[in-house]
Amino acid sequence: MPAKNSIKTYRENSFYHVYNRGVNKSDIFLDDQDYQVFLSYLKIYLSPKDTENLKKICLSTNSSYHEKEKASKLLLLKNYSDEIDLLCYALMPNHFHFLVKQRSSDGINRFLRSLATKYSMYFNKKYVRVGSLFQGVYKAVLVETEGQLLHLTRYIHKNPRSGSTQPTSLPEYLGVRRTPWVKPGEILNFFSKTNSNDSYQSFLNESADWSLIADYMVDVDSQGETLRG
Repeated sequence: MPAKNSIKTYRENSFYHVYNRGVNKSDIFLDDQDYQVFLSYLKIYLSPKDTENLKKICLSTNSSYHEKEKASKLLLLKNYSDEIDLLCYALMPNHFHFLVKQRSSDGINRFLRSLATKYSMYFNKKYVRVGSLFQGVYKAVLVETEGQLLHLTRYIHKNPRSGSTQPTSLPEYLGVRRTPWVKPGEILNFFSKTNSNDSYQSFLNESADWSLIADYMVDVDSQGETLRG
Protein backbone atom coordinates (compact mmCIF):
# COMPACT_ATOMS: atom_id res chain seq x y z
CA MET A 1 0.00 0.00 0.00
CA PRO A 2 1.41 3.44 -0.88
CA ALA A 3 2.61 5.58 2.00
CA LYS A 4 0.20 8.22 3.27
CA ASN A 5 0.11 11.28 0.99
CA SER A 6 2.62 9.80 -1.47
CA ILE A 7 -0.02 9.70 -4.22
CA LYS A 8 -0.39 13.24 -5.51
CA THR A 9 -3.12 14.84 -7.57
CA TYR A 10 -1.62 17.89 -9.21
CA ARG A 11 -3.69 20.90 -10.19
CA GLU A 12 -2.67 24.22 -11.62
CA ASN A 13 -3.09 27.30 -9.39
CA SER A 14 -3.73 25.13 -6.33
CA PHE A 15 -2.34 24.99 -2.80
CA TYR A 16 -0.42 22.06 -1.33
CA HIS A 17 1.11 21.09 1.99
CA VAL A 18 4.46 19.49 1.11
CA TYR A 19 6.77 17.76 3.56
CA ASN A 20 9.48 15.14 3.90
CA ARG A 21 11.85 13.85 6.55
CA GLY A 22 15.21 12.14 6.78
CA VAL A 23 15.64 8.49 5.93
CA ASN A 24 15.00 6.34 9.02
CA LYS A 25 13.87 9.58 10.73
CA SER A 26 17.49 10.77 10.81
CA ASP A 27 18.32 14.46 11.05
CA ILE A 28 18.75 16.35 7.80
CA PHE A 29 19.97 19.54 9.51
CA LEU A 30 22.85 19.12 11.95
CA ASP A 31 23.95 22.71 12.44
CA ASP A 32 23.03 26.28 11.52
CA GLN A 33 25.05 26.13 8.32
CA ASP A 34 22.85 23.30 7.05
CA TYR A 35 19.72 25.37 7.60
CA GLN A 36 21.27 28.36 5.86
CA VAL A 37 22.43 26.33 2.86
CA PHE A 38 18.96 24.83 2.45
CA LEU A 39 17.44 28.32 2.61
CA SER A 40 19.98 29.58 0.07
CA TYR A 41 18.82 26.90 -2.36
CA LEU A 42 15.21 27.95 -1.83
CA LYS A 43 16.24 31.51 -2.65
CA ILE A 44 18.03 30.43 -5.84
CA TYR A 45 15.15 28.28 -7.09
CA LEU A 46 12.33 30.65 -6.14
CA SER A 47 13.81 34.08 -6.95
CA PRO A 48 13.43 35.32 -10.54
CA LYS A 49 16.60 34.62 -12.49
CA ASP A 50 18.25 37.72 -13.97
CA THR A 51 19.40 35.89 -17.08
CA GLU A 52 20.55 38.95 -19.01
CA ASN A 53 22.73 40.25 -16.18
CA LEU A 54 24.26 36.82 -15.60
CA LYS A 55 25.14 36.59 -19.29
CA LYS A 56 26.76 40.01 -19.16
CA ILE A 57 28.92 38.91 -16.22
CA CYS A 58 30.01 35.81 -18.14
CA LEU A 59 30.95 37.85 -21.23
CA SER A 60 32.46 40.89 -19.54
CA THR A 61 36.22 41.34 -19.60
CA ASN A 62 35.89 43.14 -16.26
CA SER A 63 34.47 40.08 -14.50
CA SER A 64 36.83 37.94 -12.47
CA TYR A 65 37.16 34.21 -13.01
CA HIS A 66 35.17 33.49 -9.83
CA GLU A 67 32.42 35.94 -10.83
CA LYS A 68 32.10 34.28 -14.22
CA GLU A 69 32.13 30.81 -12.69
CA LYS A 70 29.38 31.73 -10.22
CA ALA A 71 27.27 33.40 -12.92
CA SER A 72 27.70 30.42 -15.21
CA LYS A 73 26.53 28.00 -12.52
CA LEU A 74 23.48 30.16 -11.78
CA LEU A 75 22.60 30.26 -15.47
CA LEU A 76 22.60 26.47 -15.60
CA LEU A 77 20.44 26.04 -12.49
CA LYS A 78 16.75 25.45 -13.01
CA ASN A 79 14.36 28.11 -11.75
CA TYR A 80 10.80 27.78 -10.52
CA SER A 81 9.85 31.36 -9.66
CA ASP A 82 7.11 31.37 -12.33
CA GLU A 83 5.72 28.03 -11.21
CA ILE A 84 5.89 27.90 -7.42
CA ASP A 85 4.91 30.41 -4.72
CA LEU A 86 6.22 29.49 -1.27
CA LEU A 87 3.60 30.76 1.18
CA CYS A 88 5.20 29.51 4.39
CA TYR A 89 7.77 27.05 5.68
CA ALA A 90 9.34 25.50 8.77
CA LEU A 91 12.60 23.58 8.93
CA MET A 92 12.94 21.03 11.73
CA PRO A 93 16.00 18.91 12.58
CA ASN A 94 14.73 15.86 10.70
CA HIS A 95 11.99 17.20 8.41
CA PHE A 96 10.60 20.23 6.65
CA HIS A 97 7.16 21.70 5.89
CA PHE A 98 6.18 23.88 2.93
CA LEU A 99 2.86 25.42 2.02
CA VAL A 100 3.01 26.25 -1.66
CA LYS A 101 0.84 27.46 -4.50
CA GLN A 102 1.54 25.56 -7.68
CA ARG A 103 0.97 27.44 -10.91
CA SER A 104 1.86 24.64 -13.33
CA SER A 105 0.65 21.05 -13.13
CA ASP A 106 4.12 19.57 -12.49
CA GLY A 107 5.91 22.47 -10.80
CA ILE A 108 6.04 20.94 -7.31
CA ASN A 109 7.43 17.66 -8.57
CA ARG A 110 10.28 19.25 -10.51
CA PHE A 111 11.02 21.84 -7.81
CA LEU A 112 11.21 19.27 -4.99
CA ARG A 113 13.37 16.93 -7.05
CA SER A 114 15.85 19.72 -7.80
CA LEU A 115 15.92 20.90 -4.18
CA ALA A 116 16.32 17.41 -2.70
CA THR A 117 19.08 16.49 -5.15
CA LYS A 118 21.08 19.66 -4.60
CA TYR A 119 20.79 19.61 -0.81
CA SER A 120 21.55 15.88 -0.61
CA MET A 121 24.75 16.43 -2.61
CA TYR A 122 25.80 19.20 -0.22
CA PHE A 123 24.93 17.16 2.90
CA ASN A 124 26.61 13.95 1.74
CA LYS A 125 29.78 15.79 0.78
CA LYS A 126 29.95 17.72 4.05
CA TYR A 127 29.34 14.72 6.30
CA VAL A 128 31.18 12.17 4.11
CA ARG A 129 28.17 9.91 3.63
CA VAL A 130 26.53 8.09 0.74
CA GLY A 131 22.99 7.07 -0.08
CA SER A 132 19.58 8.66 0.20
CA LEU A 133 19.10 11.54 2.61
CA PHE A 134 15.32 11.74 2.49
CA GLN A 135 12.79 9.06 3.32
CA GLY A 136 11.55 8.30 -0.16
CA VAL A 137 9.54 10.69 -2.27
CA TYR A 138 8.19 13.83 -0.62
CA LYS A 139 4.57 13.88 0.57
CA ALA A 140 2.01 16.38 -0.74
CA VAL A 141 -1.64 17.04 0.04
CA LEU A 142 -4.01 19.24 -1.93
CA VAL A 143 -5.57 22.01 0.19
CA GLU A 144 -9.27 22.16 -0.56
CA THR A 145 -10.75 24.90 1.65
CA GLU A 146 -9.81 28.34 2.97
CA GLY A 147 -10.11 27.00 6.52
CA GLN A 148 -7.56 24.30 5.82
CA LEU A 149 -5.27 26.82 4.17
CA LEU A 150 -5.26 29.14 7.17
CA HIS A 151 -4.95 26.34 9.74
CA LEU A 152 -1.99 24.87 7.86
CA THR A 153 -0.03 28.10 8.20
CA ARG A 154 -0.65 28.02 11.95
CA TYR A 155 0.32 24.34 12.15
CA ILE A 156 3.53 24.92 10.19
CA HIS A 157 4.54 28.00 12.15
CA LYS A 158 3.89 26.25 15.47
CA ASN A 159 6.05 23.24 14.67
CA PRO A 160 9.32 24.62 16.08
CA ARG A 161 9.49 24.55 19.85
CA SER A 162 9.03 27.87 21.57
CA GLY A 163 12.34 29.70 21.78
CA SER A 164 14.05 27.47 19.21
CA THR A 165 16.19 28.87 16.41
CA GLN A 166 14.74 26.55 13.77
CA PRO A 167 13.97 28.62 10.66
CA THR A 168 10.37 29.46 9.77
CA SER A 169 8.55 32.07 7.69
CA LEU A 170 6.76 33.45 10.76
CA PRO A 171 8.81 36.70 10.79
CA GLU A 172 7.44 37.47 7.31
CA TYR A 173 3.91 37.05 8.67
CA LEU A 174 4.54 39.30 11.65
CA GLY A 175 6.10 42.04 9.55
CA VAL A 176 9.56 41.89 11.13
CA ARG A 177 11.33 40.51 8.06
CA ARG A 178 10.80 40.73 4.32
CA THR A 179 12.00 37.93 2.05
CA PRO A 180 11.07 38.36 -1.63
CA TRP A 181 10.82 34.61 -2.31
CA VAL A 182 8.37 34.05 0.56
CA LYS A 183 4.80 35.04 -0.36
CA PRO A 184 2.66 35.61 2.77
CA GLY A 185 0.32 38.11 1.11
CA GLU A 186 -2.29 35.60 0.02
CA ILE A 187 -2.74 34.48 3.64
CA LEU A 188 -2.39 37.89 5.28
CA ASN A 189 -5.19 39.24 3.08
CA PHE A 190 -7.57 37.31 5.34
CA PHE A 191 -6.51 39.42 8.33
CA SER A 192 -6.55 43.05 9.39
CA LYS A 193 -3.43 45.19 9.22
CA THR A 194 -4.76 47.66 11.78
CA ASN A 195 -6.97 45.67 14.20
CA SER A 196 -4.83 43.60 16.57
CA ASN A 197 -7.86 41.47 17.47
CA ASP A 198 -8.13 40.36 13.85
CA SER A 199 -4.41 40.04 13.11
CA TYR A 200 -2.41 36.99 12.10
CA GLN A 201 -0.72 37.07 15.52
CA SER A 202 -4.14 36.88 17.16
CA PHE A 203 -5.09 33.96 14.92
CA LEU A 204 -1.83 32.21 15.78
CA ASN A 205 -2.60 32.44 19.49
CA GLU A 206 -6.13 31.08 19.24
CA SER A 207 -7.00 27.50 20.16
CA ALA A 208 -7.17 25.39 17.03
CA ASP A 209 -9.31 22.48 15.92
CA TRP A 210 -6.51 20.36 14.47
CA SER A 211 -8.97 17.76 13.20
CA LEU A 212 -9.66 20.15 10.32
CA ILE A 213 -6.21 19.39 8.91
CA ALA A 214 -5.57 15.89 10.29
CA ASP A 215 -4.78 14.54 6.82
CA TYR A 216 -2.18 17.25 6.23
CA MET A 217 0.15 16.54 9.14
CA VAL A 218 3.20 14.33 9.40
CA ASP A 219 3.29 11.38 11.75
CA VAL A 220 4.76 11.96 15.20
CA ASP A 221 8.47 11.38 14.75
CA SER A 222 11.71 11.27 16.66
CA GLN A 223 11.53 15.03 17.22
CA GLY A 224 8.26 14.56 19.14
CA GLU A 225 6.14 16.63 16.78
CA THR A 226 2.72 17.10 18.32
CA LEU A 227 -0.37 19.16 17.65
CA ARG A 228 -0.39 22.34 19.63
CA GLY A 229 -3.18 24.85 19.98
